[in-house]
Amino acid sequence: MANLVFFISLILLPHISLAISSCNGPCQTLDDCEGQLICINGVCNDDPNIGTNQCSDGGSSSSPSSDCQSIGSLNCNGESFPQYQCSPPVTSSTQATLTNNDFSEGGDGGAPSKCDESFHDNSELIVALSTGWYNGGSRCGKMIRITATNGNSVLAKVVDECDSVNGCDAEHANQPPCRNNIVDGSDAVWSTLGLNKDVGEETVTWSDA
Repeated sequence: MANLVFFISLILLPHISLAISSCNGPCQTLDDCEGQLICINGVCNDDPNIGTNQCSDGGSSSSPSSDCQSIGSLNCNGESFPQYQCSPPVTSSTQATLTNNDFSEGGDGGAPSKCDESFHDNSELIVALSTGWYNGGSRCGKMIRITATNGNSVLAKVVDECDSVNGCDAEHANQPPCRNNIVDGSDAVWSTLGLNKDVGEETVTWSDA
């Protein structure tokens, strides 16, 4: 029996080691490479289709957001908040923090949505994106796919910017600047994902649809 266990271990061991290969490590399939690396000619490397650069920068373990630096800070009621003009790179599975926004008139969204200068009903599947992802309005009216950790996903339309530079004024409902990794979703987005908006924040991933 002991010999059989040893034999099985010898068979499985190479596959276990392959499953954790990092940059330039050996691989046979996509599952053998960590994170968003892919298997190219038997070696784990960056995926050219989504622009990862884990290997091109020497295999640094720093997160994508490390390339996006704060441009300053804004003081709101005695508390300092970082300001960003950029967001982490968009990939086929961009990690983000989902927050809840009231897009209706008088809601915590403040001014009308930036894309169409209109207020919206919270039953609509709509979102605001951090300044870098909003990208000067280039995603206005476009759909993004949001996926929650429970496996549920939803298509939502971009209608506004979650301003990562300005805040603490009437236009922004006296709220501080958004962080640079925010997907600010309506009630409908939260309910479709099967999430409780009262939690306040949830980790999600998103991509352009």
